[in-house]
Amino acid sequence: MSNIYEYVRHPRAAELAAKKPVRVAHLRGVDHDNWLVRFNAKFGLKITVVVGTMWTAYLFTLLALFALPDAIKQGTYFVVVWLSSSFLQLVLLPIIIVGQNIQAKASDTRADETYKDAEAVLKEAAMIQDHLCKQDELISRILGQIGPLAPKAT
Repeated sequence: MSNIYEYVRHPRAAELAAKKPVRVAHLRGVDHDNWLVRFNAKFGLKITVVVGTMWTAYLFTLLALFALPDAIKQGTYFVVVWLSSSFLQLVLLPIIIVGQNIQAKASDTRADETYKDAEAVLKEAAMIQDHLCKQDELISRILGQIGPLAPKAT
């Protein structure tokens, strides 16, 4: 007797088993064969790591405050210019980078958890498939012992 069901594994299952999720850390310094792209990526990352701290935000705040007395002496217009061009840009830049770094870590954590969940579901599905194949074999053996079932004449 032939199998009751022919299982065909989804190709995505093999892809999932072959690789891990891509994380932000994996993309740092990536490339390619171009030394200039690699240099720029490493240099940009280094600057981002240095500038993207709260200590840099505090330092930029102090730096911007040095210009505040002169802006106040020159009038309201210059206070607005100081606020928008010096203070907000200098201080908000590192704070935004800090926030982006936190969001990237959270995103990486979510990606890892989602990957682990998908891996667990895949393994459970494989176990279910194995169980069903064993049931098919047993059912086939039982049917082989019973023999062909003929309809009863009435």
